[in-house]
Amino acid sequence: MRPSLTTPVVFMIFNRPELTARVFNAIAQVKPKTVFVIADGPRFPEEAGRCEEARSVLQRIDWDCEVNTNFSATNLGCKYRVASGLDWVFSQVEEAIILEDDCLPSPSFFFFCQQLLEKYRDDERIMWITGNNFQNGHSRTEYGYYFSKYNHGWGWASWRRVWQFYDVEMKAWPNYKAANLLPLMFDDSYEYRYWVPIFEDTFRGKIDTWDYQTRFLCWSQNGLTIIPNANLVSNIGFGKDATHTTTASHLAEMPTHDMWEITHPPFVIRHREADLYTFDTMFGGQEMRMRDRQLHVRLKRKLSRLRTKILHKLAVLKTYLP
Repeated sequence: MRPSLTTPVVFMIFNRPELTARVFNAIAQVKPKTVFVIADGPRFPEEAGRCEEARSVLQRIDWDCEVNTNFSATNLGCKYRVASGLDWVFSQVEEAIILEDDCLPSPSFFFFCQQLLEKYRDDERIMWITGNNFQNGHSRTEYGYYFSKYNHGWGWASWRRVWQFYDVEMKAWPNYKAANLLPLMFDDSYEYRYWVPIFEDTFRGKIDTWDYQTRFLCWSQNGLTIIPNANLVSNIGFGKDATHTTTASHLAEMPTHDMWEITHPPFVIRHREADLYTFDTMFGGQEMRMRDRQLHVRLKRKLSRLRTKILHKLAVLKTYLP
């Protein structure tokens, strides 16, 4: 018999009623006692109907449930709607499970989060619990989960004690960068080259997002993320209607699994090999290394040809010398 889901579930929606209905059906299966719904307003008049249709999905709630809504009449955008919505949630509850309208969880995802929220509630080393596993079948542990520096956000859970460090404007970034602390987070120079420009652009408001700020939150506090040893949530929202995930990806609609029995690792240690694999396969680390290797080969060939030409010219000059 499944336990009761007492942890609040946060559902973030916008203008995709079909996807909203699919994720709602997954939430309805576990019948949470408390639901928070965050919705952004339409960007233009023609979108208003789609937004209203997505919100109307909530009328299907047919179990005993406290429903809290935070609907914006105007469009705040991805960055400020999510940030302000989660500020609202964590001003009322100590912990929560968060899903967006394109993140389809397996049933056990909710109870995976609930159990680990309780277990690590007072452990400040742990800042994030995700339902995502992007290791492509590589089992990283004999236990139910491992620890990572990468806090994936397609279905996750956290605590108010963590969210208090969240700042959508990343005002601490200049001081953090000046202190030269980021290299301590990375296993090689490629990660540094990748993430520093992203954090810089996020700080300068060039990227309309809320989630890079959560990575900075975790890294600036030296926090760990719990990663399940099997994928528990699938992103079903890739396509032209998405805000960011508009192109085809191997991360789209990944199969999910259930994990009803959780075995806990005895040590809290980051899995460096898994993190490096994540960087290589999700964030382009392999391509960066390949480009550098190719550049190295081209430069080596050019220098070899130049050396050959110089030696040839020297040999010719010697024939004219007495």
